[in-house]
Amino acid sequence: MRYELLKTCGKTDARLGRIYTEHGIIDTPCFMPVGTQATVKAMTPRDLVEVKAPIILGNTYHLYLRPGHNIVREAGGLHRFMGWDRPILTDSGGFQVFSLAGINKIKEDGVEFHSHIDGRRLFFTPEMVMDIEQALGADIAMAFDECAPYPSDRAYTIEAMKRTHRWAKRCKDSHNRENQALFGIIQGGMYRDLRVESAKAIIDLDFPGYGIGGLSVGEPKPIMYEMLETLAPHMPVNKPRYLMGVGSPDCLIEGVMRGIDMFDCVLQTRTARNGLAFTRNGKLTLRNAGFERDYSPIEEGCDCYACANFTRAYIRHLIKAKEILAAQLITMHNLRFTLKLMEDIRSAILEDKLLDLYHELLESGALN
Repeated sequence: MRYELLKTCGKTDARLGRIYTEHGIIDTPCFMPVGTQATVKAMTPRDLVEVKAPIILGNTYHLYLRPGHNIVREAGGLHRFMGWDRPILTDSGGFQVFSLAGINKIKEDGVEFHSHIDGRRLFFTPEMVMDIEQALGADIAMAFDECAPYPSDRAYTIEAMKRTHRWAKRCKDSHNRENQALFGIIQGGMYRDLRVESAKAIIDLDFPGYGIGGLSVGEPKPIMYEMLETLAPHMPVNKPRYLMGVGSPDCLIEGVMRGIDMFDCVLQTRTARNGLAFTRNGKLTLRNAGFERDYSPIEEGCDCYACANFTRAYIRHLIKAKEILAAQLITMHNLRFTLKLMEDIRSAILEDKLLDLYHELLESGALN
């Protein structure tokens, strides 16, 4: 993997760049649809190509539990297994181990936990996570980290951060797949000095890219933005920066203005399954009675398949009838909306008009 910085914004910390991988080029800033279990919910790979997804995300924890990394390896790797020939990033599963699974004990060697599927007692070490991620074969893999919840006291945050640093070194030492880039993860909770300390420690290990973890875990957005502003001067300019688990329209542009290159989030797909659509004029709850006789598309001017062929009234009918197609169509739209937003952000950086775009989106309601 190689990162190329093409341009920086004169008025913000925004960056225009490219990531070169074995499976294709990713223009940044970018948004990555989440395919936790080797599928983006309600979407086929062909649909993802149509909405112009440049890269998708898979999850190590979930794929280890089901179907198992050895099955994915035998199938020829994650790309072949799921029929996707563009880049993939796999999260290490650290966040899921600490939030979804039933944890028994965090040890220096790793984490003992119970599967959320069948209750099996399992143990993850940094070395084991690297074995799993290398078997999956994504273009980018994430180091195994300890994600401190919000709120966390300073003593625990320091302990979790330092363990993350030690685990990052163990991950790097055991990772040897040449066509897979391993990103380190910066932690430090909501403490500015700890964020800087963590950045320096992880950057000293010289990874090809860096994740910023432990944000968007329940803290107010202004605190997240403060942490990003604190980190920006300490991040290497020649490597990509990935804000993990963040993807609402307002956080995307706010993150870009603070120097972030990569984002992922389940928001677009999860809200679609609940009948919520994103538009430049704000969100639409399409199950509402007001759309019963609305024969316009979800959003005028949107080039997605759903907007080109169907009306709000029809999609509301599908929701009320509990038809699977409702989730498919709204997911297509929400992903295309977000990916088009990133295209517009990249164009605005290129033309030195990012702040103009920001104010336009703010006034239209797109960031609400």
